[in-house]
Amino acid sequence: MAELQSLTTDTPRRTSRIEVRVRYPECDPMGVAHHAAFPVWFEIGRTELLRQAAGLRYRDLEAQAVYFAVAKLSVQYKAPARYDDLVELTTTITGVGRAKIEHAYELKRDGTLLATAQTTIVCLDDSGRPRPIPDALELDPD
Repeated sequence: MAELQSLTTDTPRRTSRIEVRVRYPECDPMGVAHHAAFPVWFEIGRTELLRQAAGLRYRDLEAQAVYFAVAKLSVQYKAPARYDDLVELTTTITGVGRAKIEHAYELKRDGTLLATAQTTIVCLDDSGRPRPIPDALELDPD
């Protein structure tokens, strides 16, 4: 897993930034980060946003039979990330529904945009059925 460092939470409950160091096993033989590493970094961004904005750990939600599954993922790759790059990931909540959260992502290296992405995650119960997002997340629906 990528090394990460928390930076800031700009807008309470909506945006966070983390730094991720691109690690060797995430790269191809040419030292370019594999496209499959990016969604993993987005997952880290979402869980850190949850921790920073709501003070919750994902595993604490799981202990209460609250799960989130990615229902939609769209990535636009702009430029490569390379081995040992320190990249900055901004994760923003762009929409909240009764049982879903939409996020947008920007991944940059030294100000250069490497990728943008969007996800929709759905809140599920322990049987895999949609359930309302817990009030403890303090996310107001849009």
